[in-house]
Amino acid sequence: MTPPTPRPDRTPSPPGKPPHPDGTARLATRVPGELRTRLGLVRPCDPRRQAPRPALVAVAHGSRDPRALATATALLDAVRAHRPGLDVRLGHIELNEPLLTDTLDTLGRETTPPAGQDTTGGTDTADTTGRADLAGGAVLVPLLLSHGLHATRDIPATAAAARAAHPRLTTRLAAPLGPHPLLAEALHARLTEAGWPAAPPAPGSHGVVLAAAGSRDPAYAAGVRRAAALLGRRLGVPVVPGYAAPTPATPATVPAAVAALEAAGVRRIAVASYFTAPGRFATEAAGAAPWLAAAPLGTHPALVRLLLHRYDQACSAVPAPARRRPPTAA
Repeated sequence: MTPPTPRPDRTPSPPGKPPHPDGTARLATRVPGELRTRLGLVRPCDPRRQAPRPALVAVAHGSRDPRALATATALLDAVRAHRPGLDVRLGHIELNEPLLTDTLDTLGRETTPPAGQDTTGGTDTADTTGRADLAGGAVLVPLLLSHGLHATRDIPATAAAARAAHPRLTTRLAAPLGPHPLLAEALHARLTEAGWPAAPPAPGSHGVVLAAAGSRDPAYAAGVRRAAALLGRRLGVPVVPGYAAPTPATPATVPAAVAALEAAGVRRIAVASYFTAPGRFATEAAGAAPWLAAAPLGTHPALVRLLLHRYDQACSAVPAPARRRPPTAA
C-alpha cells in the first residue's frame, strides 16, 4: 500500500487572527498593489510629441514694390495656419529684408544638437530608417515658379555658406514651385476673377499669354512652357509664354506673344500673371493685355498647398550635411 503524500504543514493561526494565506494567495493580493504603484511611475504617451521638424524657409526674390513683401508675409501666415506648429520663416535673395543670409544665420545660431548627436560638429545621426536627424535643420523652398540661376546657383551657394559658418546646421533645398497642376489651378482661378468665362469658349476664339519673368537658363524656359501646357489643357485654349525680361533662352516678350495669338486669329486674349506677388514685371505684363489681365498668384490656397507639398518632398530627402569641424591641434 502506497503511503499518503504528505501535505504542507499549516500552522494554526493564533486565536483572534485570520488564517495565514498560502503563497498563491499572498501573490494574488500583493501583485495588484505593486502593479498599481509601478504604473503610477509611467507617464502616458503623448501622441503630439514628435521628432523636431526642420524650419520651412520660404525664399522670395525681393522687390522694390512694397506689395511684394506684404504678399509674401500674408502667404506665410496662411502656411502657418494650414500647418500649426511648423516653424515658418522668410528670406529674400535681394532687395528686401530679411535677406536669406540673415535668416539662415539666425537659424544657425539657434541650432542646438539633439540628444545623442555628435557635438564635435560631425554629420547628422541616422535613425533606423536611414533618414538623417531633422533637428536643427532648414528646408529652403524657393518662391520661384521655374528653375533658373537663382534656384540652381544663388540659393545653394547661400545655404553652403551658412553651413560653413554654423557647423551644426543642415539644409535641404526644395524644388521650385512650378511647374505643377496646382499652379494651373491657381492661374485659372485668377483668370476667372478677372473675367474669364466660366463656360468653355468657342474653339479658336480665346487665348492666354502666360507672362513670366525670363531667364538665361534654358531649364527655366522649359518649365514655363510646361506650365503653359498645363494651363492650356485646363482651359481648353492656346496658352503661349511671354517674358517681361526677354533673354536668348526666353526671347518672346509679352506684346510679341499677344501678336502671335492675334496672327493666329484669336480675338479674346488674356494675360495670366506667372508671378507669386505684385511687382514691376507683373505690372508691365498686365499693361500689355489687350482684353483682361489676371492678378499674381498671391495667397491663393493652391499656392499654400503647393508650398507645403514642396517642403514635405524635401523632408524625405537626405539633407546637405552639417560641416565637420577640423580636429583641434593639441
